[in-house]
Parts: sequence; C-alpha cells; structure tokens
Amino acid sequence: MPAARLETICLALPEATLVPAFGGITYRVRNRIFAMPREREGRPAVWLKAPPGSQEILTGADPDRFFRPPYVGPKGWVGMMLDADCDFEEVAVLVRRSYRLIAPKRLGALVEG
Repeated sequence: MPAARLETICLALPEATLVPAFGGITYRVRNRIFAMPREREGRPAVWLKAPPGSQEILTGADPDRFFRPPYVGPKGWVGMMLDADCDFEEVAVLVRRSYRLIAPKRLGALVEG
C-alpha cells in the first residue's frame, strides 16, 4: 500500500511527525510541512518541496508521473504519483530532498540524499 510505504519513509526522518491538516495528513519537521499525501484523479500521490527548477524538469520529463500541485505548485513544490508500480527508492530520495529543504540545517545535515 503506497500510503503505508510513504509513512515509513517520512517518519524515519529525524523529528518527523504526522499531523492531520487540510482534510488529510501532512508530514512535518518542527511544524513545517515537507510532504503532503494527496490524491490526483482518484490515485495516490504526494506533494513535495523541490529545489528551484526541479518542478519544471520533472514534470517535463515525465508528465504522467510528476505534476504541478495546486496551492503549493507556484512555490516550486512538485507532485508525484504513488501508483503500486512506482519506484519507492526514488520516492525516498525525493522525500529526503524535500525534508532537507524544510528542516533546520542541523537536522537536514543528518539525512543523506
């Protein structure tokens, strides 16, 4: 189940918490959101903070898997589909990257790519 795998990835990060918000759940570090599980067209997805330019690169390279999410998309966040056949190693890399962008530097430094 994609939601359970995503939860395992997110909650393994230092000081990560699961917080209900916006009609769903969010994963946070020190009350700052780094991952938001959502649905897109009835399919599981996650919204993640991304470095400048990454949203355009990912959505351009694979528009069936990556998308610009509503609300946070204009701030550079990227959405990723979490279909059963998705590569959860790649999901973990993108979640850790989002975490490092959001977390205080001391905590972010504890997390590898």
